[in-house]
Amino acid sequence: MLELSDIMETINMIQEENLDIRTITMGISLLDCADADIDVSCQKIYDKIYSHAKDLVKTGETIEKKYGIPIVNKRISVTPISMLVGVSGGDPVKYAKTLDKVAHDVGVNFIGGYSALVQKGFSAGDEALIDSIPRALAETELVCSSVNIGSTKAGINMDAVAKMGRIVKEAAELTKDRQCIGDAKLVVFCNAVEDNPFMAGAFHGVGEADCVISAGVSGPGVVRAALAKMPDDAPMNEIAEEIKRTAFKITRMGQMVGSEAAEMLGVKFGIVDLSLAPTPAIGDSVANVLEEIGLEQCGAPGTTAALAMLNDAVKKGGIMASSSVGGLSGAFIPVSEDQGMIDAAKSGCLTIEKLEAMTAVCSVGLDMIVIPGDTSAETISAIIADEAAIGMVNSKTTAVRVIPAIGYEDGDELDFGGLLGKGPVMRVNQVSPAKMIHRGGRIPAPLQSLKN
Repeated sequence: MLELSDIMETINMIQEENLDIRTITMGISLLDCADADIDVSCQKIYDKIYSHAKDLVKTGETIEKKYGIPIVNKRISVTPISMLVGVSGGDPVKYAKTLDKVAHDVGVNFIGGYSALVQKGFSAGDEALIDSIPRALAETELVCSSVNIGSTKAGINMDAVAKMGRIVKEAAELTKDRQCIGDAKLVVFCNAVEDNPFMAGAFHGVGEADCVISAGVSGPGVVRAALAKMPDDAPMNEIAEEIKRTAFKITRMGQMVGSEAAEMLGVKFGIVDLSLAPTPAIGDSVANVLEEIGLEQCGAPGTTAALAMLNDAVKKGGIMASSSVGGLSGAFIPVSEDQGMIDAAKSGCLTIEKLEAMTAVCSVGLDMIVIPGDTSAETISAIIADEAAIGMVNSKTTAVRVIPAIGYEDGDELDFGGLLGKGPVMRVNQVSPAKMIHRGGRIPAPLQSLKN
């Protein structure tokens, strides 16, 4: 039975501490939409997505009114489109425009799945889709793209890594009149998961049911507020326990909302992703949580240790609240979407090198980082390779979403608006990795025994 104090606590979390459901995401399989005629395939895709998702936004709004819980985004993820390109051939951008049209027509915020999985090599359709990504992101508004270039079992496809450095540069060039927004919708993964509800990396894996609803929670503001009430001399194990208790409450809310949305829409419930996802709102910041633990500013010595504890405590608390935890589940550190991270980057306390160290212990990787526009494609590829190596060796998901700011310099700022926020141009080491990147080939999968 709910106690009045529990109800009041939840109301306060929503009104004062920025608690929300970050997204409900409908995953839809498009495997039955494959056709040798790309135009026929596109029509099948439109019809299937529209029939499943036409009531998604209305359902989310109904739940918001019923419980008073904000659901910030309603999104769709689909089967990696490269699989359909391999059957139909033709210009893959036709698929992107179909996805964009149906996303607008059903009213969702984003649609993900303009994706390819090339961790061990390129299959039919993969290269065509990857080459089309810059045009697809420039000519659509709501489409998000991802490419998985490595895994713990397969190693790292360095030919794909080299290609993605060029793709990132081209996507920035084609959208330089719009704050280089194309790259804010493009993620390069190692160990990508099939049930991620968060953009821009969401796609609907082939092992998933035909149609599912998953939920992604938020809550860094709630965690920060809980820690602010603790004594300054509270030991770290007590800090971890408080984070666990708070994550449990947040995840229970996500489980309830996701399950009810699935029931109302008549589809299966997928997972709740219990990641702490920040926003540009003051106080709703993972960086601020780390500072509440005891750092003068995010990026200071001790940041990686504090983040490791936060990430682990969030997972331990959340896993007790739901039998269907999945996705990425941890703590996100997207620079432009987190006001505390923005402040730390501007002050010089937080560098890309420190962020890379932090990605070894959190979800997911180097995310929403604005870099100088003259950064070479080879340097971008090397950043991707470094991050993929962390994921490959540690059997975790890592990713890179960097935005070369064409025409901007160190200290300038790009402003994407909304949840994507704004970010300063961060310095990048310009010593060349070109010879390594041009070698291509594959970094072999790591040994999975005899570790020390």
